[in-house]
Amino acid sequence: MPDNESTAPGAIAVTAQRILLSDLTLPCRIGVTEEERAERQRLRFNLQLEVRPDPPREDRITEVVDYGRLVARIRGVCAEVEFRLLESLSERIAEACFLDQRVIGARVRIEKLDRYPDVGGIGSEFEYRRDGA
Repeated sequence: MPDNESTAPGAIAVTAQRILLSDLTLPCRIGVTEEERAERQRLRFNLQLEVRPDPPREDRITEVVDYGRLVARIRGVCAEVEFRLLESLSERIAEACFLDQRVIGARVRIEKLDRYPDVGGIGSEFEYRRDGA
């Protein structure tokens, strides 16, 4: 092995960590008009969460953000609440993400998939940051 390579523990450090959630598709009552909210619409969610870079020491789920719990929270928000605006829904999704104290930033992208027949998706993307992070 060349002299400039090191295999000693601690030779590398995690400087950033992101969690990705791609193409989660859920029904939700959302829309400005009552007619639009009358039926659940399919929404596609894409999230990128910035978490404190703290690698697990014991290889246990409790040491990291639990993806299953994250998805369950998002499903719960969509199932329990009716929204008029994507902006309001996005904020509720971000709040659900920030319930885990390790999350310091979130990018939330939401698309309505069936609003216009000739458009694959229409929506918005929002970025959030925990105060002091």
